[in-house]
Amino acid sequence: MKITAVVASLVAVVCATPQVEIAPRQASGSLPVVSVKGNAFFAGDKRFYVRGVAYQPGGAADAADPLVNIPNLKRDVANFKKLGINTIRVYTVDNSVNHDEGMKMLADAGIYLALDANTPAFSLNRQSNQTLFQSYNENYLQSLFATIDSFAKYSNLLLIINGNEVINERNNTIAAPYIKALQRDMKAYISARKYRNIPIGYAAADVAENVDHQLKYFDCGPDGVRGDFFALNDYSWCDPNTFIGAGWDKKVERYKGYGVPLFMAEHGCNTNRRDWNEVASLYSTNMTSVYSGGLAYEYTTEANGYGLVSTTNGNVAPNADFTRLEAAYKKTPNPPGDGGYSATTTASQCPPASADWEVKNDLIPAMPALAKKFMTDGAGKGPGLGDNVTPSQYGGKSYSAGLVEMDGSAASPSKQGGGTGTSSGATKSSSAGSARNVVIAPFMAVFTIPVFITVGGVLAGMGLIM
Repeated sequence: MKITAVVASLVAVVCATPQVEIAPRQASGSLPVVSVKGNAFFAGDKRFYVRGVAYQPGGAADAADPLVNIPNLKRDVANFKKLGINTIRVYTVDNSVNHDEGMKMLADAGIYLALDANTPAFSLNRQSNQTLFQSYNENYLQSLFATIDSFAKYSNLLLIINGNEVINERNNTIAAPYIKALQRDMKAYISARKYRNIPIGYAAADVAENVDHQLKYFDCGPDGVRGDFFALNDYSWCDPNTFIGAGWDKKVERYKGYGVPLFMAEHGCNTNRRDWNEVASLYSTNMTSVYSGGLAYEYTTEANGYGLVSTTNGNVAPNADFTRLEAAYKKTPNPPGDGGYSATTTASQCPPASADWEVKNDLIPAMPALAKKFMTDGAGKGPGLGDNVTPSQYGGKSYSAGLVEMDGSAASPSKQGGGTGTSSGATKSSSAGSARNVVIAPFMAVFTIPVFITVGGVLAGMGLIM
């Protein structure tokens, strides 16, 4: 018997061994799952508009999880119901603890969660190419993936934001490929762990010089690297103003035909008295063909003075901003029907490099090798919050430009069959390969090693190799 024939036979036997597969996981809860269709969100067959508030009592510096402080959450849910909202945005959560009680409380009130996955200890460091490279590591991804594990089961998890205003100036766009790599990694993890299609996307600062580049960049390429939505922190409407006076008519015209849902992740300029006149436009057919609502900033009054309520000794008192927002929501129903959304959309063209856009090509960093095991093994327990947590932005790796392995080239766009950025079946072609190739290739490398170790052991036992 020839050795090559034996090798071929044994490889076939080993590869034919049944592999443990994860069964598809269904979300549970009293609210219907919201999904992406074309450039809009839908709850079943009904168009879903984000109508809510940003919710991070204590502010970002406090780094506390408001969803596990049940007495305070119960107190605040009563005000959410009074406002008539359907969504809250939470910027920091503890991925090491259970959220069943808080998420059920929100669901019972008809409220979905827009969740930021980063924490002060686990995020990208945008300072330089070196800090970006060093902060994009397996520890960071483990935390992001653990957050997905913690919340994927809840049907009222609306979406996950993979970064907030990481690009906040005209000259720090070097972070864009790393943000896009996070989109790819989080979507790949969701797919590998057989969760439902949880929308993943980015929340951008409204930087005049490059916000249009950001919209295009995070929507270009194959489905596996594109965002499933794009969110804008937009404070350009300062009352008293109008749809045309604030320039929002130009925003609608500029982003017409965008490939995935757009919404305001933060809005509510406080230069003057906040009458919330933008609410009437945001939920009118002037905007709903392009935008899917927004989140008023913010619920509690922090140092920046944007709050809707003041907090004293654990008690909250709604202020005049709260009352005016409540009135604006009440007199502004959602438009009937589907709001003029686009069912079939096309991916954007990746923007060319320029003085305001420092991204030189369509390549994005490859997933760190030590993070690939999470795809098959799961992320495990999250690191959580607290003083004893070691931040992921460590500087232990040496850095040189040559160490940055790039992968996941973006593709030329083509029409999507269903117009959804969350489709697990990519319908766009790419000369560089689909996002599946980016994910699967490392798995094959990992899988073939034990196969040939096994084959080698058998051959040695047969005396066919030394």
